Amino acid sequence: MKFCFATNNLHKLREVRLLLPQELAILSLQDIGCEVALPEEQNTLEGNARQKASYVKVHFGVDCFADDTGLEVDVLNGAPGVHSARYAGIECDDVANYVKLLNELKGKDNRAARFRTVVCLIREQAVHFFEGVVNGQIIEEPRGTQGFGYDPVFVPDGFDKTFAEMSEGQKNRISHRGLAIGKLVDFLVNAS
Repeated sequence: MKFCFATNNLHKLREVRLLLPQELAILSLQDIGCEVALPEEQNTLEGNARQKASYVKVHFGVDCFADDTGLEVDVLNGAPGVHSARYAGIECDDVANYVKLLNELKGKDNRAARFRTVVCLIREQAVHFFEGVVNGQIIEEPRGTQGFGYDPVFVPDGFDKTFAEMSEGQKNRISHRGLAIGKLVDFLVNAS
């Protein structure tokens, strides 16, 4: 089975390829000739995942899946949420995003947060959603050099390391994206 993973994020593409069994071949956007930034104009993770997958299906005719991920911080009423990738501004990078988050959490005792990933699969004409959630805490200073995004400031419940301090394999086994992709794989394997 071949599917396109509708993402321009090379970190996500690598992570997902490591999670999938060999019988599921993943094409990149580059592989199908898509060189545009995919639209993400919705106000929910589900909406953005569906919009990206729909764009690829409509314009390239390829079965595909897309994800959207948000970091939801309790004391910030779920922010940055759907705006996680652009939290510090459209042109900002991962460091600017988590520095802004850490500044907003200064002096706050409640640092509970969760990463939530929603995957939308469009196979033929059917649309399916899969969700993965991992709860944890935002620490006060970044630690680790692995991963990307908010990984250096997020410690999942039950662990003493940030995602950025974990090996790729360890993170993938417990991460929000790993959980959502696991559900996608189970669905595809059982549906074939």
